[in-house]
Amino acid sequence: MSNVAETIQGMKSKFNASAAAGLDLVFQFNITDADDYYLIVKDGTCDFHQGESADANVTLIMDSETMQGVISGETDGMQAFMAGKLRAEGDMMLALKLSELFPA
Repeated sequence: MSNVAETIQGMKSKFNASAAAGLDLVFQFNITDADDYYLIVKDGTCDFHQGESADANVTLIMDSETMQGVISGETDGMQAFMAGKLRAEGDMMLALKLSELFPA
């Protein structure tokens, strides 16, 4: 299992279902040095899938080290964005929602 896959598994355990109530969103994670994943958040549930979704509301582009740091809380997502280590395409405000859905 890759480090990114392990990070994704760790995200599942942190999922805050109450923050996802009534949502219907797709987050795409394009990892520049590993496999891509997408996350479907729908009515209090989350499902991760490997690959790309044509229905992504927001796409986050970063390397695996940045992803692991942001998910673990060691790296501030906004600082990574400002430093150019993290790019977002689509509805960038949804990227901020990830911290509510997956609290550190």
